[in-house]
Amino acid sequence: MGVPAPRAAERARAGRTLRLGRGVSLRVEGRGLAVCAGLLLVLALGVAVSLSTGDYPVPVPDVVRTLLGRGERAQEFIVLGLRLPRVVTGLLVGLALGVAGAVFQLVTRNPLGSPDVIGFTSGAVTGALVVLLVLGGGGERTAVGALVGGGVTALVVYLLAHRGGVQGYRLILVGIGLTAVLQAVNSYLLTRARVEEAQQAQLWITGSLNGRGWEQAAPLGLGLAVLLPLTLLAGRSLAVLDLGDDAARALGVHVGRTRLVVLVTATAMTALAAMAAGPVAFVALAAPQVARRLTGSVGPGLVAAGLTGSLLVLVSDFAAQRLFAPTQLPVGVLTGAVGGVYLAWLLVTQWRRGRG
Repeated sequence: MGVPAPRAAERARAGRTLRLGRGVSLRVEGRGLAVCAGLLLVLALGVAVSLSTGDYPVPVPDVVRTLLGRGERAQEFIVLGLRLPRVVTGLLVGLALGVAGAVFQLVTRNPLGSPDVIGFTSGAVTGALVVLLVLGGGGERTAVGALVGGGVTALVVYLLAHRGGVQGYRLILVGIGLTAVLQAVNSYLLTRARVEEAQQAQLWITGSLNGRGWEQAAPLGLGLAVLLPLTLLAGRSLAVLDLGDDAARALGVHVGRTRLVVLVTATAMTALAAMAAGPVAFVALAAPQVARRLTGSVGPGLVAAGLTGSLLVLVSDFAAQRLFAPTQLPVGVLTGAVGGVYLAWLLVTQWRRGRG
């Protein structure tokens, strides 16, 4: 009588495999595919509403004609020059944070494993503040500072957590400790700055899409064009890692190398998102969990997590612009509020499950 396979292993192998020829195959899960299609549809509707709504309303049919190059000059300026870059930046930021959050949670095997908790976001803030408040830079230099700060923080966390391999709980504990240190440094930098500089820095720290243009969207898009395929190629190995290191090694997966590769790509995506819009809070934490509940999957679900992140940022930015119009709130205010409620619910759920 055979030993029944673990439930996680059964679900990880669920789905259909499409043979594309020449040794290439594609694993497709019906529910996951349907969820992704639904998310794409909702995103398309959300983009249409965002591009058509504002101080200068543009009907949706006119938005479509403008996107096809047949709109009036005034509509082209409003839709293509002002609204579309902001929408595209928000979609890409949400995509990057959703995928990065899913990777971190899979590597740590913990729903709290996200760049916000582990400290990479705080490192990006520190790098930006050093450039903005100490070196007197701005604009592109601040973005580069965020990229460098996030990367250096990730390296420090990885080195401190590495002892015979990187364990998930150790990565989270080291990240939480380093986050506390970095937040103290950030607070010190803000208190030593002039009032005008501190206000400008605080706006960036909150995470905002206000005034974002193609100069922010283009580098983020190019970066994701390189990083996303690398991360998706590792998706099969990530699904095996979710079964545990011993099971992954038994199935032929190089655990250390796979974990290092996906951590590098996820860290780079997080830093690029912060470079484009600042540290938009809680998207990387909430989006993967919401996507998992929608798809019912225990695997990576990277595409669904990325689309969920894009939708979360798009809806939050739309609400940030309209709730207190004509005042526009930073998108990070809305995502922080939603994420805070979600985090409280997650902690209560985990506590009850532990008590049960």
